[in-house]
Amino acid sequence: MSERHVLVLPDRDAAEELSEELSGRFGVTEEPQLVRDALAGEDDAEDAQWLVVVEDPEGRLDPAALDAFAAEYEGWLEAP
Repeated sequence: MSERHVLVLPDRDAAEELSEELSGRFGVTEEPQLVRDALAGEDDAEDAQWLVVVEDPEGRLDPAALDAFAAEYEGWLEAP
């Protein structure tokens, strides 16, 4: 069963670092998508969270492990 996981990070640097580590830590082969998520009513880049969208076509990634991994970067796994 194909799944999509969305990791929420506090800034772009954390999102990029996490994205680079995904392959080594979890064997992710598809390039994760980085998306800037401005907080409601805010235009300033300082007030933006970054999302790392991970496609999991075989449904093999453990959500709890992804959440713990995101926490290392002060982030979390968004609930589906």
